[in-house]
Amino acid sequence: MTAFRAMGKSIFADVKDSSGRLQLYVHKQELGEEEFKLFKRFDIGDLIGVDGVLFTTKTGELTLKAHKITLLSKSLRPLPEKFHGLTDVEQRYRQRYLDLISNDASREVFLKRSAIIHEVRKFLMDKGFIEVETPMLQAIPGGASANPFKTFYDALNSPMYMRIATELYLKKLLVGGFEKVFELNRNFRNEGVDRRHNPEFTAIEIYQAYSDCNGMMDLIEEMFTTIAMKVCGTLQIKHPNGTVIDLTRPWRRAPYAELIKEKAGADWYELSHDEKYEKAVAMGAPVTKEMNDLEITHEIYDKLIEETLIQPTFVTRLPAYLVPLAKKCEDDPSVVDVYELEINGQEISPGYSELNDPIEQRKRFVEQAMAEGKDLDDAIDEDFLTAMEHGQPPAGGLGIGIDRMVMLLTGAESIRDVLLFPQMRIQKKAKKQEKEAEKSE
Repeated sequence: MTAFRAMGKSIFADVKDSSGRLQLYVHKQELGEEEFKLFKRFDIGDLIGVDGVLFTTKTGELTLKAHKITLLSKSLRPLPEKFHGLTDVEQRYRQRYLDLISNDASREVFLKRSAIIHEVRKFLMDKGFIEVETPMLQAIPGGASANPFKTFYDALNSPMYMRIATELYLKKLLVGGFEKVFELNRNFRNEGVDRRHNPEFTAIEIYQAYSDCNGMMDLIEEMFTTIAMKVCGTLQIKHPNGTVIDLTRPWRRAPYAELIKEKAGADWYELSHDEKYEKAVAMGAPVTKEMNDLEITHEIYDKLIEETLIQPTFVTRLPAYLVPLAKKCEDDPSVVDVYELEINGQEISPGYSELNDPIEQRKRFVEQAMAEGKDLDDAIDEDFLTAMEHGQPPAGGLGIGIDRMVMLLTGAESIRDVLLFPQMRIQKKAKKQEKEAEKSE
């Protein structure tokens, strides 16, 4: 029950469920004196069952005339104020159930999320992909560069990690003869929390044997436009800040180096290290002299270019050192045949022509481990390399951050708005820290 208006011998009330809202008309004579007296003691938030007859009021509102009312569950705490809903942002995230009761817009976002995930699965299965499940607990966290969550497996007396990506296991399935596979599930990265990042997030990775980067760009373009039309009914997605994202195909494809030249000047790659550093500083990039040319260049892309890519843009031909699991471009081994799909100033999806040379793959793993100061025995997944040595077909692969995809298609401004239960600081600890901060002031 979401509203209650007593008028002498009659009461108007509102009930709401997953299908919508309905007005009740309760009259003392129709319900009986004792039941009417009991109903007057009900509270907003009580769960009730009502039997009666539908009719339309003089104002044209469909109403249920109650013959019998049953209390199904008693609400011991009041709901948020009915007209303004749950406006405290932190409370919305901590008590999502109240947010869903009081904010129809929030409920709509999560209904859309469910529909989007359903359509992703349907789209891929209609194209012959099979859905698989791979381990979330891994001895070596691979497939991405990220800080993992650590745990310990008592039965095996071994340290383990929550996975940061599904890539290496899915590629083993390509070796095993599964030509079109995907996994839609959770990844975990022990890193920061902000409006675009949550340490536990939903992602999908897709691999197709005998495809490549271009095939993956075509696949994701078709997927997004198909899902947008089915779930949103349009390819023009309006966001609260007034931005309209136009998903109409074809999407722009821009080489990384060309975007750098557009921002930093056509002569950027001809400048000396000191000249690059000075120009980057003048542009406002957070660089240091200790950075090499590649790192300075990527800071310009990461901090000054990415946020400007509002309409769908495939950034292609990235520097090879950034993507150790992708094939190098045949015409220029300093870059790899990959894309980063940028929409609304953030990365939505990476995609590759997958590296399938086990000798080159081992070399890149070693280089990456040494650059990160890791022990080779702990950092290199020998089981994956063994699988590759049995013959991995050429393939295209891509990943999509499902939470960011939902943000894009619903216009949500924060990842917490599309997660039913986002990670939050433990409330007792948060209050203790607030008190300590007040004392120090």
